[in-house]
Amino acid sequence: MTMAKEEVFQKVQEVLIEALGVDDDEVESSAKLVEDLGAESIDFLDIVFRLEKSFGIKIDQKELFPEDVLSDPKFVNDGVVTDAAMEELRTRMPHANLDEFDSSRKVEEFSNVFTVDAIVEFVAARLD
Repeated sequence: MTMAKEEVFQKVQEVLIEALGVDDDEVESSAKLVEDLGAESIDFLDIVFRLEKSFGIKIDQKELFPEDVLSDPKFVNDGVVTDAAMEELRTRMPHANLDEFDSSRKVEEFSNVFTVDAIVEFVAARLD
């Protein structure tokens, strides 16, 4: 079931508007779910559920949002992720642009990797 990226974007946009109660003009590709759209951790569960329903796919939340890496002591040292953590995140999150996060590696900034575009890329890859 291949779907054009624009179609995927439009459906993801609808999901985020419903889940987060934001306006459609706020949900642009570069928008960060937490910083720009006000998502909280509980919202991620709702987003995954709505994506599954909207696209007819099954998503393990850790696949899309692998925050468990950040709670593993072998991957975090004094609030900063290690090289091993970056390698793990790049492996598990090919849909996300991790370059900006890689420059600081601060755990508290990890939520910024969750952008609208990252979700679109994730869903598009699952549909191929």
